[in-house]
Amino acid sequence: MVAARLPASLEVAGLLRQAQAAGGFAVVLHKGEPDSGTILVVGIDRQGLGTLYERLPDPSGRRRWIAVRQQNDSDRAEFDSYLDRRCRQDSDVWIVELTVADIERSILNPA
Repeated sequence: MVAARLPASLEVAGLLRQAQAAGGFAVVLHKGEPDSGTILVVGIDRQGLGTLYERLPDPSGRRRWIAVRQQNDSDRAEFDSYLDRRCRQDSDVWIVELTVADIERSILNPA
């Protein structure tokens, strides 16, 4: 049995509200397909560096947010270039930037 998926636009709206409720900042960097677009989250840390999270299947078959790429302080442009490539490859993708304390615990994988 496949679980019903929320429309991407609704899930993005929820991520934005969660970040704001946690006292953080959130912005949509790229708006994708409203119903079924892939969602990528860029978490910004205290140094202003980004970590890219993507929801991927874990060994149990559940989909969890996994850090797939880290921004390097010595080459910040490479990270932005990667995000641009993802948008060109898949125009349906959503990219959401979140600046909150402990993004993995508070927003992406709450208990």
